[in-house]
Amino acid sequence: MGSMFRSEEVVLVQLFLPTSAAYTCVSQLGELGLVEFRDLNASVSAFQRRFVGDVRRCEELEKTFLFLQEEVRRAGQVLSRPEGRLPAPPPRDLLRIQEETDRLAQELRDVRGNQQSLQVQLHQLWLHAAVLGQGHGPPLAATHADGPSERVPLLQPPGGPHQDLRVNFVAGAVEPSKAAALERLLWRACRGFLIASFRETEQQLEDPVTGEPSTWMTFLISYWGEQIGQKIRKITDCFHCHIFPYAEHEEGRLGALQQVQQQSHELQEVLGETERFLSQVLARVQQLLPPWQVQIRKMKAVYLALNQCSVSATHKCLIAEGWCAARDLPTLQQALQDSSSEAGVSAVVHRIPCRDMPPTLIRTNCFTASFQGIVDAYGVGRYQEVNPAPYTIITFPFLFAVMFGDVGHGLLMFLFALAMVLTENRPAVKSAQNEIWQTFFSGRYLLLLMGLFSVYTGFIYNECFSRATAIFSSGWSVAAMATQSDWSDAFLAQHPLLALDPNVSGVFLGPYPFGIDPIWSLAVNHLSFLNSFKMKMSVILGVTHMTFGVVLGVFNHVHFGQWHRLLLETLPELVFLLGLFGYLVFLVVYKWLQDYAARAASAPSILIHFINMFLFSRSPTNQPLFHGQEAVQSALVILALVMVPVLLLGTPLFLRWRHRSRSRRGPAGRQPDEDKSEILDSSDASVAGWGPDEEKAGCPEDGEAAEFVLSEVLMHQAIHTIEFCLGCISNTASYLRLWALSLAHAQLSEVLWAMVMRSGLGLGRKLGVAAVALVPIFAAFAVLTVAILLVMEGLSAFLHALRLHWVEFQNKFYSGTGYKLSPFTFASEEG
Repeated sequence: MGSMFRSEEVVLVQLFLPTSAAYTCVSQLGELGLVEFRDLNASVSAFQRRFVGDVRRCEELEKTFLFLQEEVRRAGQVLSRPEGRLPAPPPRDLLRIQEETDRLAQELRDVRGNQQSLQVQLHQLWLHAAVLGQGHGPPLAATHADGPSERVPLLQPPGGPHQDLRVNFVAGAVEPSKAAALERLLWRACRGFLIASFRETEQQLEDPVTGEPSTWMTFLISYWGEQIGQKIRKITDCFHCHIFPYAEHEEGRLGALQQVQQQSHELQEVLGETERFLSQVLARVQQLLPPWQVQIRKMKAVYLALNQCSVSATHKCLIAEGWCAARDLPTLQQALQDSSSEAGVSAVVHRIPCRDMPPTLIRTNCFTASFQGIVDAYGVGRYQEVNPAPYTIITFPFLFAVMFGDVGHGLLMFLFALAMVLTENRPAVKSAQNEIWQTFFSGRYLLLLMGLFSVYTGFIYNECFSRATAIFSSGWSVAAMATQSDWSDAFLAQHPLLALDPNVSGVFLGPYPFGIDPIWSLAVNHLSFLNSFKMKMSVILGVTHMTFGVVLGVFNHVHFGQWHRLLLETLPELVFLLGLFGYLVFLVVYKWLQDYAARAASAPSILIHFINMFLFSRSPTNQPLFHGQEAVQSALVILALVMVPVLLLGTPLFLRWRHRSRSRRGPAGRQPDEDKSEILDSSDASVAGWGPDEEKAGCPEDGEAAEFVLSEVLMHQAIHTIEFCLGCISNTASYLRLWALSLAHAQLSEVLWAMVMRSGLGLGRKLGVAAVALVPIFAAFAVLTVAILLVMEGLSAFLHALRLHWVEFQNKFYSGTGYKLSPFTFASEEG
């Protein structure tokens, strides 16, 4: 957990890997996930690198794997995840995996081809049998438009003028959607010199391409004349009809039908054997493909990492550079020694100096990951700057709860998150693919604390589903007011609203032990009281939160050795913020501690005092809170105004003076002790170079003094000064969203209770069916509570709390201009 407060120390290391053991060493580093490799061949094209051939072979294998996976999916089967951790295969196994993969792919292609061919043949035989077995009956006679009636025989008796003509037949099948068009075109093209009969098949036949059952239209066309026959064949070819031989005699058709049925039976047996062999091949694919996919992905990742290494002059070793956590260096050295032991030459790792900003490494667990994700969404922190995540663990749920305070709603959220936490290790919960569920599950600990803090603030507000609860005895006594006042029957009849006077002895017994007294829920001025309380509370929380952010910036300045910023930036910022808005918080707390019950009409107004503070004036009707208040206010305003030029000009003038002093001394004027100090402090100088932009002009670069541009430094500092001074005002006002969202949540809860539950309870008393009437009413109340108050209001409060942390809190000390350490690891390949 130490690295949560500040990113870990990350160093640049150089690896010397023997050529014969380079693959094994990088593979072991991928299993451990310790090093982020730097590309030493950035100027070399990807097609000219040393291991590009091996990468291409892996990519070709991945294409073959994709074909095999698609075939398994096509068969309705699922690939299982490989069990255990599979190491990257040695390079010599690549040829074996490639040969076996190609053989399996070729077998699948052959078997699939044979299966499709057999299915097409079987489909043709089924259609042929349907044509032969489906009796078309006596066809309708088609004659000329002006010919005789249908009862006149089409063929003349033997010996007539047409005794040399022979009737021919064309039989086949066509898709039902084309049957009407085919019949219409045949009639028009052949002018009716044919007899066509169309019938739909009684049974559906499986399509050999799509595998879906479909119906077909069988047809029988009788005609005479060679030219008419040619036209019919051309038209049927255009409609992609299946044409089958059709015997003239019934005996021939029955014989052909028996032969087709026998061929169909034989084809079905062959097709069954083919499908059984296909199942065997797919079973082998299911067994071998998952581990091969993982291993080849790992092998490809290793070769891509090796492509980032440079080759030594003797071509005996590969040189790699990468970022690694300082605490992981012993583990890295041991892993390289173990991996290169068989090569006879041990791999070597050593630290090298670097002026580039290292990546940021912050280790998280299942609890802290969601809070660190909130911070990283704003921006990854600079190397070793203060990490806001540990403080966000407390402040984020608390600010959310201030806007969402309700015991009932917080308890529901807490129980929902607790259920996810208790079942987090179940495989079904982890592997759920629903995107919304994954979002909630990844933030389960955040939801747990948000619900818990909401229960706490709900007890402070004394609200549970908008209802107040009397856990302790109220601090107000109505009986004492009634006995010591002139509340007669006539007075009570004329005054429907009664006021409790705390000046009457025995009426106010003391403050409520915890939270807000439940008697306020019965008061007419309940909303006015809560508005005043929550508004002042929001200002106090906001100023405290911003002040804490400015204080955290002190740790950044101390760590990076920027001591001048403590006096020239942090101190003026604190004086400006606390002198104005810290004083406002003081006025609020001071007035809370005073007793104005006896003189409530003349109680001073904090708002008027704060306005007069900037106008250097006073209001005769507004009494001061304490003696000498005007002098204190004037001094604080003057002090805050003095801090503005200090904040604006202090850092630029200091940097200009430091740059000039360094320029006067120059390299020739340095003593040996100074040179030694420069070498020892080089790391600190580089750290200072990772600071804000206005300091980069004063940092040495490549051993030479960089040009100092005062205008750029002044511009950056002016932007920072304006942003901070105006931000103190706007950010303080921004924290009033805590009051607004809390008020909105309470009023929505009140409206929902009044319009649903209160109406239902009243309806039950009138009709005497409370048990029956309240079931649907409570169901509607529960659904609306979850949908509106938990989901919609919860999301709104979450977004506002997120904004308060990103804009109002983190911009006081957190730059978020770094980048994460992304070590070379096989974790993603195994997923």
